[in-house]
Amino acid sequence: MRIDSYGMINQAYGVTKTVKTSQAKAAGAAAADQLSISQAGRDYQVAKTAVAQTSDTRDGKVAQLKSMIDAGTYSVDEGDFASKLLEKYNALI
Repeated sequence: MRIDSYGMINQAYGVTKTVKTSQAKAAGAAAADQLSISQAGRDYQVAKTAVAQTSDTRDGKVAQLKSMIDAGTYSVDEGDFASKLLEKYNALI
């Protein structure tokens, strides 16, 4: 079968499209949008809020170290420092 008139095809699609659009509007009026968040999503939000409320630094620890440095009582164990440094270096490799 050969179809010569493209205008008739476009018209046929236009009628079908209009019918589908009016049906979609009628169906959408009856249904309401709804949002459901999973328990994992709620837990993530609680954790994110808790992290946002905490300080980036441990103020008590920083104050203690500052006072030790000012008093001259802060000392670094070289062996402990070297082992930690090597541990971090090996973790990168």
